[in-house]
Parts: sequence; structure tokens; C-alpha cells
Amino acid sequence: MSTPTVYDVAERAGVSIATVSRVYRSPDSVRAATRDRVLSVARELGYLPSGSARGLASRTTGVLGLCFPDIHDTEAEDAPDTEDAELILYSDEVIRGMERAARRHGYALLIAASHADRAGGQLAEVAGRVDGLAVLAQTVPAEDLEVVGRRLPVVLIAGQRDDDYDHIEVANFDGQLELTRHLIVDHGLRRLAFVGGPPDSPDGEARFRGFQAAHLEAGLPLPEAPDVRGDLTQAAGRKAVEELLDRDGAPPQGLVLANDQMAVGALHALESRGVGVPDEIAVTGFDGIALSRLVRPTLTTVRQPMGRLGEEAVELLVSRLQDRGQATVARVLPVKVTRRASCGCAGERSF
Repeated sequence: MSTPTVYDVAERAGVSIATVSRVYRSPDSVRAATRDRVLSVARELGYLPSGSARGLASRTTGVLGLCFPDIHDTEAEDAPDTEDAELILYSDEVIRGMERAARRHGYALLIAASHADRAGGQLAEVAGRVDGLAVLAQTVPAEDLEVVGRRLPVVLIAGQRDDDYDHIEVANFDGQLELTRHLIVDHGLRRLAFVGGPPDSPDGEARFRGFQAAHLEAGLPLPEAPDVRGDLTQAAGRKAVEELLDRDGAPPQGLVLANDQMAVGALHALESRGVGVPDEIAVTGFDGIALSRLVRPTLTTVRQPMGRLGEEAVELLVSRLQDRGQATVARVLPVKVTRRASCGCAGERSF
């Protein structure tokens, strides 16, 4: 079966070649109905844009790709008294890990932050220029990923597991269970609120299940859903605190947030409301980004090996390029709970 070309897509969709090109390079310049028709035909044919896509079966590019979600946290950029190097966030650490490993294997790395409204087209554009592709947090539609997966090795970092692709994640459930157990057992907290991420985030949902498990283990009432959800930014953490404190009834004794960025936003909001941390409310995060040890009070968190996630992704891609017939691999990397001042612990300890 021959590799489909831009001519095949244009003919099947009843548009010009220039229109097909614009769909991928400037989607907003094409009417929505036309754009959808072209993308549907492209998926059906298994088409990947760019000249290099036509030669994927016979040559290599020496490049690996990474697509990740573009979550722009303006509050992190505007944080006072911090240097740029201190604002390295989760995706930045994953990218650094991939770059190190790619360099060791003689590959360059092409990275692309994808917006939700054009993730599929961007994925195809990147895929046409690389030998293998990593996708962070399942940032693209499954049908578009399936098209790319026919031609290239694909590894999923975090996000939804799919048996058709290699997958790497961290022990989200175990880490959150240990951290919540610490709050309940060691600090005697009983009223805990969980601030979750989007409901379609498998990592965030696994962390909430760990939160639930700690309550069951301690014989406490089982929370059925996160108390509040946010988009994983500092702004979302601030908003969550405002909402929780403005509710009727006693405030929570502790806030367990699904990631560090929201936890940092929560610390800022509590300070602005005059609420003492940890004396009145304990606060914890998840990830272990650099900013977590620089805020005051320092943030208790679950530290995950973000750089190693990127390195492992490259190792899997390189292995898959050498042998496309091997069985898919699913790896779970361990995490560590780091106790700091925001939960009431003195000094810093990991376990």
C-alpha cells in the first residue's frame, strides 16, 4: 500500500492542495466545515503532512518529537523574588530529561506545545518530521494518535494508558495515599479538602483515589469527589481557596492539591486572606517542582522523577525503532513524599 500524499487528500476531500496545506499550517484561515472534512479524509487515508512524511518508510530524520499541553501559568511567571531557573515547571523537567537522553543517542529533539483546539493537526505536522514521538498527558485525540501510530513509534508519558503504545507514568495513587496518610496519622487532621485537576486527567484521578484510600484506611467518611477542581495553574489554586473559604461550615484543616502549581497559588491566597499555614490550614502539593521549596512556608509535596520520565521515553522510542515488533511496555516510576513546613513538619524529610 502506497503512502498517501497531499494530492490524495485534496482529491478525496474535493479541495485544492493549497487548502490542505492551510488546514495544517493555518487552520483558522479555513472554514470549519472544510477543515473538518479535510482532517477526516486525512485520518481515513493515514496521511501525515510535510515532505518528510512521504519518505518515512525508507529513511530516518535523526529527530525525536514531543507534544505536550500548553498550560500557560502567568502567575508563575509573575511570581516575586524568583529567578527564571526557579520557575521550571513539570513539562520543562520532562523536556530536559528527553533532551539529555536524545543527545546520548545522537538524536535531536523537536518539541511542540499543543493547544486543545488544534492538537490533532499539530501532532500530524510534528510526526511528519521525526522518527519517533512522545506525547505528554495524552494531549491529542485518540483517532489522530492512531494515524500517527501506524507510521511511527509512539510513547505516552502520563495521561491515559493505551495498550497499543508504550506508556510511562509515576505511582500517583501510592504517592497521594502516603501523603494523605501522613496528614491524618502524624498530624491528626480529619477535615481534608482535595483540589483536583480536570476530570479527564488520569493522573489527577489516580491521586484522588489515593486520597480516598487514606480516608478508608483511617475509618473516616469517604469523599465521593474532589471538593473543587482546577486547571492545574496557580490561578486555579487561588480560586479554589476562595471558594472553599467562602462556603458555609467549618473550613478544612488541610488542603491537598493535585499539583504543586495549584498548591503555590493556594498558599498565596491563604496569605492574602490572613490564614496561617500550617497553624490554621495545612497545604500539600504533588510533583516536586523547584518552586515548591522556594515558597514560604516551603511546600510539602510528592516528588516525582520528572526528568527520568523524559529519559525513559527516549529509551523506549530508541528500543522501538530498533524492533517495532516487540510487545508494548508499561512502566510505573516510584515517587517520594517530601515533608516540609506547609504541613507542620520542621526541616525537610523524604520517605
